[in-house]
Amino acid sequence: MLVSYINLKLRDFYPSLDALCEDEDIDVAELSEKLAAAGYHYDRETNSIR
Repeated sequence: MLVSYINLKLRDFYPSLDALCEDEDIDVAELSEKLAAAGYHYDRETNSIR
């Protein structure tokens, strides 16, 4: 669910994960750790979580 929500926000509203995290007041390092623990990572080229 988290990955779908983040990808929707990235696709429709934000040019990068950094911009999303700054706007939503989310610690990008903490989010990245949680995503990595579930086997996901941020792909800058596609601006999405994979």
